Amino acid sequence: MTLISIVTSCLNEADNVAELHQRIKAQFESGGPAADLEFEHIYVDNGSTDGTVARVKTLAAADPRVKLIVNARNFGHVRSPLHGMYQASGQAVICMASDLQDPPELIGQFIAHWRAGELIALGVKPHSRETWAMSLVRRFYYRALGRMADVPMIANFTGFGLYDRSVVEMIRALGDPYPYFRGLIAELGIRYATVEFEQPARVRGITKNNFYTLYDLAMLGLTSHSKLPLRLATLAGFSLSAVSLLVSLGYLVAKLLFWQHFSVGTAPIIIGLFFFGAVQLFFIGLVGEYVAAIHTQVSKRPLVVEKERVNLPPGDALPRHSGERQS
Repeated sequence: MTLISIVTSCLNEADNVAELHQRIKAQFESGGPAADLEFEHIYVDNGSTDGTVARVKTLAAADPRVKLIVNARNFGHVRSPLHGMYQASGQAVICMASDLQDPPELIGQFIAHWRAGELIALGVKPHSRETWAMSLVRRFYYRALGRMADVPMIANFTGFGLYDRSVVEMIRALGDPYPYFRGLIAELGIRYATVEFEQPARVRGITKNNFYTLYDLAMLGLTSHSKLPLRLATLAGFSLSAVSLLVSLGYLVAKLLFWQHFSVGTAPIIIGLFFFGAVQLFFIGLVGEYVAAIHTQVSKRPLVVEKERVNLPPGDALPRHSGERQS
């Protein structure tokens, strides 16, 4: 039978993993577009410390369709889900978060689009139950990135969706160790279907998105799919140089014409020094983001290092004691 792989990356989601699996299982056992399909549910644990691994192992012992990859440490919110996608063996792979904010009830709609011939079906969230400030920041970012990017970005999309096996292999062939999925799917140029939903508020657990992770994703999207900031830096350099020259000439003429009455003073010098210093630091930091992105691409490090596998064929993992067996 046709196999669908569900991949969920988790970090300290002990209170959510059981309900997530029950809701996913219901999509394949209670009728609907997925009723005649088999599925596997792969949890990729990213270094949880709250008992998440033990609870997933309990699920896996009761249901062999539940599979588990335990990472040696937290490899981040990009690399870990991507690694799980590559380990999936289904004809289509559905990626979602394990915090229940990506509703499993959309699986049927994804599969319906897939069966209709779409290779990609994406969950997009034009509305989300989050603070108005965060919603405003997101809208501003998506709009700004959409205008600067080399390809049309997919707004309000975080990776939640279905990907045909051919798309997964295409992404694998690209060899990008740290992709920005919104831009990557748009970059491929494959037609995709969208399913809109309102993202529910988190009920249990603490969000793993902090300022750093959100900033990381924002800069990843900018550096991966737009050269405009670098060109703006060059244009700003030319423009500020021209303005500085004109101001300097203006001060020189004023001093020559009104030598006894015109005092330049130190204020313009100090203001100009701080202004140009701030501009230089901003653009040096921006160039640094691009250099860091290049460094990530050329480092050739593994996506993750696995510590343990459950209900999966053997894979690359940390060396184990000779008396330790793989589940």
